[in-house]
Amino acid sequence: QVQLVESGGGLVQAGGSLRLSCAASGRTFSSYAMGWFRQAPGKEREFVAVISRSGISTYYADSVRDRFTISRDNAKNTVYLQMNSLKPEDTAVYCCAADNGSGATTESRYDYWGQGTQVTVSS
Repeated sequence: QVQLVESGGGLVQAGGSLRLSCAASGRTFSSYAMGWFRQAPGKEREFVAVISRSGISTYYADSVRDRFTISRDNAKNTVYLQMNSLKPEDTAVYCCAADNGSGATTESRYDYWGQGTQVTVSS
């Protein structure tokens, strides 16, 4: 069982930055690939980024590539999402998720989910 708790969301102006964190419980954090997803009001949840168990491999949605960076610290059981050059369309609830596999862009592949943190970008 893995419990995930996100933090770091908030209100920011367009062009600004935020860093999200996702703290995981348990001693098997390094066994999971970790992903970030987001859900905007009235829209379906969408993939944002994924990182492999070791942290060597990453992959991003086209909409955030070159602006967002996913990273992890296995010693701290934490995955991060650094978000730069934020746009109003980035406004959403951001959730982290753990995949007991090699990592994926499909939410059905993920085994555990956090509750999410709200990110609001004003224009």
